[in-house]
Amino acid sequence: MNTITSKEQHEFRIKILAWAATQHRPMPWKGERDPYKIWLSEIILQQTRVEQGLPYYERFVARYPTIDLLAAAPEDELFKMWEGLGYYSRARNLHATAQYIAQELGGQFPDTYEAIRALKGVGDYTAAAIASFAYGLPYAVLDGNVYRVLARYFGIDTPSDSNEGKKTFGNLAQAVLAPEQAGVFNQAMMDFGATHCTPALPKCAACMLQSTCAGYAQNKVLQLPVKGKKQPKRGRYFIYVVFELDTDTLVRKRSEKDIWKNLYEFPLIELAENPTDEDQIKAAILAQFFPEGLPKDVFLPIISKKYQQTLTHQLVSTWFCTLYLPIDYRARLLSNPLISGFQQVHRAQLTETMAVPRVIAWFLSEKPSVLSLF
Repeated sequence: MNTITSKEQHEFRIKILAWAATQHRPMPWKGERDPYKIWLSEIILQQTRVEQGLPYYERFVARYPTIDLLAAAPEDELFKMWEGLGYYSRARNLHATAQYIAQELGGQFPDTYEAIRALKGVGDYTAAAIASFAYGLPYAVLDGNVYRVLARYFGIDTPSDSNEGKKTFGNLAQAVLAPEQAGVFNQAMMDFGATHCTPALPKCAACMLQSTCAGYAQNKVLQLPVKGKKQPKRGRYFIYVVFELDTDTLVRKRSEKDIWKNLYEFPLIELAENPTDEDQIKAAILAQFFPEGLPKDVFLPIISKKYQQTLTHQLVSTWFCTLYLPIDYRARLLSNPLISGFQQVHRAQLTETMAVPRVIAWFLSEKPSVLSLF
């Protein structure tokens, strides 16, 4: 990459602000100065598309209009509000930070970049967004949209996810920032990347930055930004056993320290390898819960289709296996040590008040057309 002059930085800054002056991308948090609402929107939008996050933001603001009310919310209630967004660590951090601000800071949101950055769940990007939007502080945001715009316009082919790339793009984002209009400029950069300089179909033909865009001049727009090789995702294979107890079933609150911590789930068997057929799944269930053989009147499980959830470093394949248990066998099941910690709940309680992993929510939403329990 050639050295970018201050003149080139200034020209880019002027063009981005000029573009923003002619555009309007309505969102409820645009122009917002309340740091609580800005923080809430930014946490919700982490790893989430605007279209998906918008209704969650509106529901959270309506339910918890102040940070004190969010801090006082029961965790299960907050998790149920969050259900469907995934990455529940965001919800846990949201709650913990709200409680810290309410209890330790008297409900006053921090007003310096350093203090905002120190909050749990807040990284460089989120801190810069809150600092610039709420307080007008001169800190540049750097998200996927900004990386893409900078890489294309200035012709940067350094991998954006490398240490060198993060430093290069971070310094450049700060250098092109309009310090007296930090919030406006940051929003303009994100909007330009999200609606104009898009990943697959950028609007180059009608772009007011076209004449000075290095990526366009070099016919490399779609090759930028460059990213390093992705690490293969780890495969995980879950079998959830749904015990039908008339209108009830068995669930527990997951305690393991992972992304599903404190969410409710059915009894789980995790296999070491991808099962090749239904017989393997049934054999795993029999070995776990019925090592002496399937009791009379307990039918072989009904196995669902495979559900797949893609996470940052994992690809989780899940099957749901439904077992109807007659009344005379239920006491024996509930005495099984493998069921220790599980509770018997009505289906309405599970679907209405208990937060579950996204894949279980998918299963529950589809189950009425397949099985009788839900």
